[in-house]
Amino acid sequence: MDTIASLFSFITYPVSWVIVQFHTLYGAIFGDDTGWAWGLSIVSLVVLIRICLIPLFVKQIKSTRNMQVLQPKMKAIQERYKSDKQRQSEEMMKLYKETGTNPLSSCLPILAQSPFFFALYHVLSAIASGKTIGVIDQPLLDSARQAHIFGAPLAAKFTDSAGKVEALGASLGDVRVVTAVMIILMSASQFFTQRQLMTKNVDLTVKTPYMQQQKMLMYIFPLIFAVMGINFPVGVLVYWLTTNVWTMGQQMYVINQNPTPGSKAQDQYLGRLLKSVTAHGEVRGRTKRNTVKRIVSKGSDRNDIERKFITGLAKLGLTAQEDGTVTKSDTALAEAEGGAAQKRQQPKRQTKAKRQSGAVQPGATKEADSTESESKTSLEKQDAPQDDKPKPAGKPVSGSSRQAKSGQRKGPQRPKHPSKK
Repeated sequence: MDTIASLFSFITYPVSWVIVQFHTLYGAIFGDDTGWAWGLSIVSLVVLIRICLIPLFVKQIKSTRNMQVLQPKMKAIQERYKSDKQRQSEEMMKLYKETGTNPLSSCLPILAQSPFFFALYHVLSAIASGKTIGVIDQPLLDSARQAHIFGAPLAAKFTDSAGKVEALGASLGDVRVVTAVMIILMSASQFFTQRQLMTKNVDLTVKTPYMQQQKMLMYIFPLIFAVMGINFPVGVLVYWLTTNVWTMGQQMYVINQNPTPGSKAQDQYLGRLLKSVTAHGEVRGRTKRNTVKRIVSKGSDRNDIERKFITGLAKLGLTAQEDGTVTKSDTALAEAEGGAAQKRQQPKRQTKAKRQSGAVQPGATKEADSTESESKTSLEKQDAPQDDKPKPAGKPVSGSSRQAKSGQRKGPQRPKHPSKK
């Protein structure tokens, strides 16, 4: 770690200068040699760096969302050109260029923050060794070595020996308890941040390997921080814990105000927006109007959550406009009520017993088929053309053929079914 930190020694001067400026401010309030003055100086350094990194954080969010959307297309390219790796890479780069996606954007905040992290580690290591560094001269060095946070010196580590800790004016037990608690908090904040992203701000309708990778990172990153944390000085642990808490709060704000389409967070956000429109009769705030504007512009490409929101507005007699506002519309209310009425008029599904009782028995089906066949035969004989040949005159017609047999009805008889002959 010391070797890596030495590579960023060029940035130790500005980092130490910023810490000293904040120490001058907090030292006037809490005292120059207190842990509060030096600890809050490190926290303020983190806040200043993260504020400067907000544009990169916005790019990270956009890149992460674009990567989620592109996962099905990327998977199709991999399957199509699985035997040609060069063509596969070309198609991937073409897809990134067409959609304006940069895969490295998701790592930009961490990469940009790394030099400051290692520079701070280099400064604290020099303080632990009793060496001046940057703008930290001997008086400031002596003050920093006397500063303790809950009994642990800023430059002490979990792995330090008892002699080294005693040289800094502390006990080994206090150092290990404080560092262990901070490592647990650092790992827990990292886990909660990643879990919040996976459970609330991911489109659950898209199932891709990217989702599995993010789920693995949710468990791997906290373990990495826990293992590396035992080699971090207390001041670096303060820096990294503050960074994780800032990231967690920043991500929570983004999830609540600008959630990923199709995610659980979007369902909750549009539910709150619908309640706000119900209470005030209008869309309040530019951010909310932009959200409604994006939903309207999608048209038929809206997801189920967005269609649910539009239907909720229609039930209130409101219609979303292209500029993000809503207007009253009797047509929308009538359509919503008509759809609800039609849904209510749908017949109930019959039980199995009722369906069996209403079913036609096999014997009855056979008799019905026989009757239908006889009826068709009778109709064919009635419709058949009569013989035009004149009957011979004076030939008596047999009485037996004219008279109906006893027990039979008079008139035309129904011919027997061929199966009954």
